[in-house]
Amino acid sequence: MGERIIYTNAENFEREVKNSELPVVVTFYSEDCAPCSSLTNMLRRMAETYGEYMKFVMIHRQQNRQLAETLKVKSSPTVIFFRNGEEVCSRLNGYIDSLELRRGIENVSGGKCTRKERQKVHCDVLILGGGPAGLSAAIYAARAKLFSVVIDESLTGGQVATTFHVANYPGTNGVVRGIDLMENMKKQAIDFGAQIDDLKETIDISIEGEEKYLKTEDTDYYAKSLIIATGSTPRKLPAEGESEFRGRGVHYCATCDGAFYQDANVLVIGGGNSAVEEAVFLTRYARHVTIILRGDQFQAPKAAVDEALANPNISVVWNTEVRKINGDNFVKSVMIENLKTKEVKEMETDGLFVYIGMEPKTGLLKGKLELNEYGYINADENMRTTIPGVFVAGDVRVKEIRQIATAVSDGVVAGIMVEKYINGKQ
Repeated sequence: MGERIIYTNAENFEREVKNSELPVVVTFYSEDCAPCSSLTNMLRRMAETYGEYMKFVMIHRQQNRQLAETLKVKSSPTVIFFRNGEEVCSRLNGYIDSLELRRGIENVSGGKCTRKERQKVHCDVLILGGGPAGLSAAIYAARAKLFSVVIDESLTGGQVATTFHVANYPGTNGVVRGIDLMENMKKQAIDFGAQIDDLKETIDISIEGEEKYLKTEDTDYYAKSLIIATGSTPRKLPAEGESEFRGRGVHYCATCDGAFYQDANVLVIGGGNSAVEEAVFLTRYARHVTIILRGDQFQAPKAAVDEALANPNISVVWNTEVRKINGDNFVKSVMIENLKTKEVKEMETDGLFVYIGMEPKTGLLKGKLELNEYGYINADENMRTTIPGVFVAGDVRVKEIRQIATAVSDGVVAGIMVEKYINGKQ
């Protein structure tokens, strides 16, 4: 950790947090928690910028369980903001991106942080997104001697960097930590000459014409070509009370928070591969796991479904959706509706884990690129969009299979095709 980060415990909480003259960012973290590792790296970078105006404090959740319970912390990681000894603003839980964190910090600090002078960067190819697709494109483009710049709103690595174990990536020894896999990709891209600009918030983008333009909070980027590899993000549960109970019984990462549901009854929402695999994982801790499925069949591979259905601690509720989440400080029950009979009833639970798909990060591209009805970008097999010089790669494009290996494949194709595009214009 950087020198501006303070590790503390319950014994010193009063001194470091409650009696602090500066506003405090308190982060409760756990071991073997991939989103915690990613957040730790973000906090290190944020402390370099905001450390003059904020205090950054880290507390190990398991070793300070009573303090965590007193503060109603039931998710790792959890970020709490304090000013004058009192909690202020909204908490952040689970998969926390840099934009959420920065906005929370600036809200608490009163926007005191001074901005850098605006810079201009001219490059051959601008790669929007630093996940497997973006970094693979950077490796190929930079190796072809194109000045390649990768922009990411968070730290590079994408969703993979917050995945504890990756067991099916070709060429590994069977299991590799997601963060290690992505660090290897990042190093390879940098070694070939790519520039990585992370923690950049995209404010505006223009993709028409010979020169593409992207504006962040402190830099103007101009590029001959653009590769969009922004990926996707977990879809939030569309039920009343979701935001209120997020991190207080509503979770999106079983490997992060499952251990805190020892001998409990939990729900898993969804019927895809992630939902089925995480339901099986949760049986290590929970007394019983109930899968809530909106249809009458799973979308997961048969082998995974068979394993789940063979587990005596897993049951399934078919053709049902969660409409409302009830509780006080924590989740106590949910209101569920049978989509066939329209019957609505209350179901008690200690917590729920949500896996209902992903949403593409294409908000700034609406009206500028051809998107399908779900917001994914249309492109041909060579990753070319309908706009010359604009390519797409990874989970953000329209396709059937979304895996790390297929994202890498997309990035390779995009990196090769962008070289052909640029060289063809010279």
